[in-house]
Amino acid sequence: MLHSQTSETSPPSDRRAAMALLAQAPRTLMAAGLEGIEEADGASDVRAPEIGLVMVRGRMGGGGRPFNLGEATVTRCTVRLPDGTIGVAHLLGRDRARARLAAICDALWQRVETREAIEARVLAPVREARAAEDATVRAETAATRVDFFTMVRGED
Repeated sequence: MLHSQTSETSPPSDRRAAMALLAQAPRTLMAAGLEGIEEADGASDVRAPEIGLVMVRGRMGGGGRPFNLGEATVTRCTVRLPDGTIGVAHLLGRDRARARLAAICDALWQRVETREAIEARVLAPVREARAAEDATVRAETAATRVDFFTMVRGED
């Protein structure tokens, strides 16, 4: 297992949430967010971005027997910052540059010194974009909502 210098102040669930947002972040947003962060320039590949397949499994009704639904393309990458912090990324799709940027962001997020910058420059804009998308979907769904009502006829 690879060693990383993760801060003891953040629980694993916080990193998990950050990694989930990074998996959804567009490449341009991550690249713009990393500009001006010196530590990002010195990142070296532990595992260069590589593309592979994973088997997607499903269950009927959420509780049935598992079955193989199909395969999905995934890109993964692992980087090391000059101070030894390890960052990883696993993304759906075939974008090697995006996977490397996500791994660098993960490594920088783990460092106390750069976490705030990654939160403000990368993760906050992704959260805002996701919230806007969710609001749009809710509005479109609400527009198609049908309210049924029953009138009492008084023939009882």
